[in-house]
Amino acid sequence: MSHAIHRVEHFEIVGPYTLTLRFEDGTEQRIDFRPVLEGEVFAPLQDLEMFNAVELDATFGTVQWPNGADFDPETLHDWPKYRDELVAMARRWATASNPVRRTAG
Repeated sequence: MSHAIHRVEHFEIVGPYTLTLRFEDGTEQRIDFRPVLEGEVFAPLQDLEMFNAVELDATFGTVQWPNGADFDPETLHDWPKYRDELVAMARRWATASNPVRRTAG
């Protein structure tokens, strides 16, 4: 079974932590990345200056950031399908990096 290979052709920063992406098939996604900016790779993008340093990686057909963070172009293309799963994963990363310490009292 084959599936389409999607590539980001163009992006625009349209708000804080928000990009509009245009794909080779003419479709667009407007994505607010704030809910997924957790964990070792994505948390640095909470710095808006770092987030806004996003670039188009023409080789892989996706967007990438200076720290090496990127998303699979299929994930970006079909963002509504993956969003909830990515948000849940980001919450787990946030919890893992900020464990609550309880002491017996």
